[in-house]
Amino acid sequence: MTVKLNMILSDAGLNLADVRLLRHKDKRAARGRTPYGLWRDNRPGFDLYQSVQSTTNRQRLRAGHWASFVATPSDETMFVGLYCVKSRRLSEWDIPKPQMDGVDKAGSVDVYDLQLETNMSDLIGKLIVDWGAGARAWIQHADRQNKNVIELRAEFREPEFPGFLHFIAPLSKLANLPKSWIGALSSAKGVYLLTCPLTKEQYVGSATGEEGFWQRWDEYVQTGHGGNVGLKSRNPSDYQVSILEVAGTASATEDIMNMEKRWKLKLQSREMGLNRN
Repeated sequence: MTVKLNMILSDAGLNLADVRLLRHKDKRAARGRTPYGLWRDNRPGFDLYQSVQSTTNRQRLRAGHWASFVATPSDETMFVGLYCVKSRRLSEWDIPKPQMDGVDKAGSVDVYDLQLETNMSDLIGKLIVDWGAGARAWIQHADRQNKNVIELRAEFREPEFPGFLHFIAPLSKLANLPKSWIGALSSAKGVYLLTCPLTKEQYVGSATGEEGFWQRWDEYVQTGHGGNVGLKSRNPSDYQVSILEVAGTASATEDIMNMEKRWKLKLQSREMGLNRN
């Protein structure tokens, strides 16, 4: 039998008509400050993010309880808590935005007084549901949307690192990678590949710094080009990054540069890509 979310909510003693389902996924979020990233690394920041809502959502959010979910880096829908809505008021002062730079001006947003319930707390970070065809509607009525439960995990866990040669991700996703993945990418040096999703062009580069691939890719996130002549000559792109070869722990910088040259020859990234040397 398929387990349904409403079965869990009902067993918790909730009136389904008085429960709103919220799935937080903010495309405006700055690097490392998505709702998932805030929940994982900055719980007060997440609580502030959730409590400040547009006045245009006032009617849709009118309910006694919110069952809150966040979109994970792999786009799963993960339960992060059941909240009791104690009150709502119009903001009386400017409120910093935890997910991005800037503030919400006084009088421009609603501020909700939310209390995290102990009820269902044992499911936080463990319950994964199928948000379904209504993925664009981040606020939904529980009594109208009986979600399928995909998985109930024994504990909160992030996906295991897939291995260096299996790792593929766009630059925009790097900041929200699991910390264990960032640690692995920081520990290794070698040769990587950037591919542009718009023009399909390739760029072969090498990571030789103390923090390996992670340090080098972070430079692209910060600058858009990482100092590369070919990348400077065009508009910034959300390059996909992958690893072509991992250097041994005894490899010197010169060894890694020679590896890079070989890959440029193999992929002809000077002739048909973005490499200029």
